[in-house]
Amino acid sequence: MDALVPILLGLFVLAAGATALALRNPVHTALCLVPTWVGLAAIYSWAGAEFVAFAQVLVYVGAVSIVVLFAVLLTRLDGAVERERASPRWRRRALIGVLVAAGVGGVLAYSILNTELTPVNRAMPPETGVRELGERLVGTDVVALLAVGVLLTVALLGGVVVAAREGREDGA
Repeated sequence: MDALVPILLGLFVLAAGATALALRNPVHTALCLVPTWVGLAAIYSWAGAEFVAFAQVLVYVGAVSIVVLFAVLLTRLDGAVERERASPRWRRRALIGVLVAAGVGGVLAYSILNTELTPVNRAMPPETGVRELGERLVGTDVVALLAVGVLLTVALLGGVVVAAREGREDGA
């Protein structure tokens, strides 16, 4: 059962990432990246890297997803993605992308298969645990955490306002 968890988490991350790639709406794609990053955080947490999992959630789920969503809402694609996919160069570019991804996957698979994996010593406590990190975030670093939260909220609201304004101008 213990070995099944990372496999299921990996399948979840792959499914969420593939769904993000398959979606045509850039906003939906940006939002679909969030479960991908949450799945990666779950893998980090399962592997015993709680700090990396926490940083993954804080940075990618909290900040990068907002920045990506904000960038998507600020750029006016006006059907550029659909026009690009209809062009004949798109298939060639997609084929090159698939070949590059297959090459990178092959190198990773070769490296993983030829690496001796040593069992993780879970008895050794981490130097900085989640508890200490949480105490710092609500203690000495609470002002920085609140400032980041306000900044991300303002960015999200700005993106929503820009998107709502575009919808009114387009008549949607």
